[in-house]
Amino acid sequence: MGGTKPRRKQEAINARLDHRAPLVFDTRELGRRPGALKRVSRSVEAPRDLGNEVIGVPEGAPIELDLRLESVMDGVLVTGTARATVKGECVRCLEPLERELDSDFQELFAYPDADARVHDKDAGDDAEDEEDTLFIEDDLFDLEPVLRDAVVLALPMQPVCQDDCPGLCSDCGVRLADDPDHHHDAVDIRWAALQGLAETSKDGEKDNAPRDGGDEPQEK
Repeated sequence: MGGTKPRRKQEAINARLDHRAPLVFDTRELGRRPGALKRVSRSVEAPRDLGNEVIGVPEGAPIELDLRLESVMDGVLVTGTARATVKGECVRCLEPLERELDSDFQELFAYPDADARVHDKDAGDDAEDEEDTLFIEDDLFDLEPVLRDAVVLALPMQPVCQDDCPGLCSDCGVRLADDPDHHHDAVDIRWAALQGLAETSKDGEKDNAPRDGGDEPQEK
């Protein structure tokens, strides 16, 4: 969208997952057999607000997912890569920019009945860890919170069009990369008043200069 990891909190399973949703995956083929493995490749549309204030994946843009689902004792370990085109603007010169982003992630989706075993075994753990646990529901899991975390964390907080982008002129706003020789003659404000007096004095001398012929004005 640096920074800390966005806090994830899977809402209590209030609504059942829809197996037709693009970021919902089925684990039934694994059959809860530890060591069982399944690979999945899928192209999905980017959800809304997938980014930070200056750069992100446009809503509806394609994201290519390559996933490895592995059954373990307490759930399904999901390892994957998301590839997408991100768009934003350079923070120095404000020009649009576009680049390819590869984001890797790994997350354990726990079986619902594993929650009690984990809680009994690690009763002393911070309650925040429990809030961050993601669960499988009816053999389905929703990848969106994991994808969102992975992509947002991989985005630069201060994207630039090029590493040596000089930015904009602070006086007139012109893009300096387009005009490397651009500059403004600086005037020292301490001398500005004196310069004004000097110009006034010169104007006065011109007014009092002798007329053509060299004759001074005569009084009548």
